[in-house]
Amino acid sequence: MRGAWRLYDLVMDVEVRQLRCLVAIVDEGTFTDAAIALGVSQAAVSRTISVLEKRLGARLLRRTSRETSPTAIGSRVVAHARRVLAEVDNLVQEATSGQVELRIGHTWSALGRRTPAFQHRWRESHPETQLHLLRINSPSAGLAEGAADLGIVRRPTADRRFESATVGHEPRWCAMAASDPLARRRSVRLADLSSRVLLVDRRTGTTTADLWPANARPEEQESRDIDDWLTVIATGSCVGVTAQSVVDQYPRPGIVYRPVRDAEPVAVRLVWWRDDPHPATHTVIELLTGLYRA
Repeated sequence: MRGAWRLYDLVMDVEVRQLRCLVAIVDEGTFTDAAIALGVSQAAVSRTISVLEKRLGARLLRRTSRETSPTAIGSRVVAHARRVLAEVDNLVQEATSGQVELRIGHTWSALGRRTPAFQHRWRESHPETQLHLLRINSPSAGLAEGAADLGIVRRPTADRRFESATVGHEPRWCAMAASDPLARRRSVRLADLSSRVLLVDRRTGTTTADLWPANARPEEQESRDIDDWLTVIATGSCVGVTAQSVVDQYPRPGIVYRPVRDAEPVAVRLVWWRDDPHPATHTVIELLTGLYRA
């Protein structure tokens, strides 16, 4: 553990300008030419490399009267430095050119049948911003993990770090095996399911036994994600209750969906960091709200 922390401290002490200086020396061949390319004095180049070598605890360059070349470890550091500098340059390019990436995470389903319309309208109205829809089965749909800029969730979040807005509502449907007697009906009621085993995902699912009256709640069995949920339901041992978007997005052989006509709808929420919202947050809210109204 101490070794890991020491490596972390070393990385944090290394500066981008030091890496640029190292790469410039290797590319130009001499300290003098590197100083010209960087627009600094030769003395500044020498000081910068000296500090970098001290921080890394290794000699990076081999100097002769005619040329400068990297040592064995220097060659490895230069290779890493080139990758780091490329990432930094990409970051600067994105920040200054208006090219923005928008990652929207979702747990089980994005927007169901509205997903293609959302993608198409976004591409038409905001071609400068690349949209990525990512399935991430976490309570914040990847927001807390840093994997998403916005999250589409279908259950309230108690995390005070996040702000949210309801963009629409979806009816609840029951998923059951095609061989289930209830599959012959056009719709079901909550009372029809109270004697069944309800398959739930407590982390990100939309429905638990709390949807039923206290004296008529079904038995629960836990699931891990949408694929596991569908696989178990297809066996006929459990049923599941979910939002319309799952019905749209996950047709599956051996499973039928029937509307639950007396269950309250599921609220669809967009969540974002309270103190650091993505610039496109309110635009996304308006677009999603319009899609659900339609």
